[in-house]
Amino acid sequence: MKSSNILLLPGWQNSGPGHWQSLWEQRHGYQRVQQHDWMRPLRGDWSARLEEVVVDADGPVVLVAHSLGCILAAWWAAHSRHTAKVHGALLVAPGDVQRPEVAAHIRGWAPIARQRLPFPAVLVGSRNDPYCSRESAEGLARDWGARFVDGGHKGHINAESGLGDWPEGHALLGALMNKD
Repeated sequence: MKSSNILLLPGWQNSGPGHWQSLWEQRHGYQRVQQHDWMRPLRGDWSARLEEVVVDADGPVVLVAHSLGCILAAWWAAHSRHTAKVHGALLVAPGDVQRPEVAAHIRGWAPIARQRLPFPAVLVGSRNDPYCSRESAEGLARDWGARFVDGGHKGHINAESGLGDWPEGHALLGALMNKD
């Protein structure tokens, strides 16, 4: 699979230069799905942009989502007619937009689409994520039909977690890409 068909779906406020998604983009040539407004995300706009990128891709794609990007992937999958182009998804530290303290900053994203995803998925959750409890992450994995991976105590699994380019996550992506 071409590296440009690995689609990075950052969350709210985008992924900064020290985030593993940004490091993967630089080192491996993966494609970040650019959104119009990273600070005031609109679910419909973000979903339409993902649809456009998936449709325009020449061949199958793999989604690599972080935080709100996970919620986007599930919402998009519930509404798109192009999900057959997705070979799989790595969903990392989903942001629980139904929690009041999260919903206060990210309006219009609840409820979370909870249908079974029509493609293989792995969800990595942290035991101490301030934006999604381990129990909520496990529940999302169950509903989405994703394999749950316990990420340990890594906070929101972002730059502040001190992961660098997060080789463990890249190994999970490699395994997902090699599934038939």
